[in-house]
Amino acid sequence: MHIVVCIKQVPDSAQIRVHPVTNTIMRQGVPTIINPYDLFALEEAMRLRDAHGGEITCVTMGPPMADNALRKCLTYGADRAVLLTDRFFAGADTLATSYALALLIKKVAETWGEPDIVFCGKQTIDGDTAQVGPGIAKRLKLLQLTYVAKIEEFDIEKREITIHRRAEGGIQVLKTKLPCLVTMLEGTNEMRRGTMEDALRAARSEIITWNAAAAGITDLSFCGLKGSPTIVKKVYAPTARAEKAHQIEVENQSMDQICEALIGEVAKRQPGLEKDLAKMANDY
Repeated sequence: MHIVVCIKQVPDSAQIRVHPVTNTIMRQGVPTIINPYDLFALEEAMRLRDAHGGEITCVTMGPPMADNALRKCLTYGADRAVLLTDRFFAGADTLATSYALALLIKKVAETWGEPDIVFCGKQTIDGDTAQVGPGIAKRLKLLQLTYVAKIEEFDIEKREITIHRRAEGGIQVLKTKLPCLVTMLEGTNEMRRGTMEDALRAARSEIITWNAAAAGITDLSFCGLKGSPTIVKKVYAPTARAEKAHQIEVENQSMDQICEALIGEVAKRQPGLEKDLAKMANDY
């Protein structure tokens, strides 16, 4: 069995700042991490490999320094890592990114065998679009299972997978045939600690690095800025509210008194609310 896991190196969102004048994201000095959603995908892939055998190939598209994220994946236990890096990919939106990654996965399939399943995180914390995974599935003509909360059953002999998918109003239980692409939700598993053996192997391993030509990407008009119809007009930090929060003193008061004080404060700030509630009560 061959599993491909797509990961991305992203800036740590807890330390991102927005320039007060240019309103652009200030990336200088901001540490990078593996996109947290992708770690849930990697752990799920390793659990399937542990149970059914096979190999895991981690892939990413990014600058040369993205090999740090891939080496971390090897430390966790992935079998190999492939970095797609080229100046032609700079400025890619989700459409151009899914195009390049789909061709990368095709090249990986030619080199190490067709993947039975492709894993992605639900989304990335620096984009939050959740479009790249489905875009890859569409380009590779793979069945796609998105927002997966749990893999219920995986039968490699029957080439079937049953999953729980989070949806509005509940959970969907879906079964489909392999190969397929799965995007994993957060909190679906707990990332393991890599073993010392994996850490030493990762330190010695060479990250396989391909440019556009090596990955078989010949039409560069679909890559980078040229292939990206999405344009970010402006990035800005939300302005702080001028009005400060009002604190209600509740010391030595009963729960009924606290509720009355809260309702009274709300009614004072929203004078029309009491009439609306009374009308709704009468209508009901």
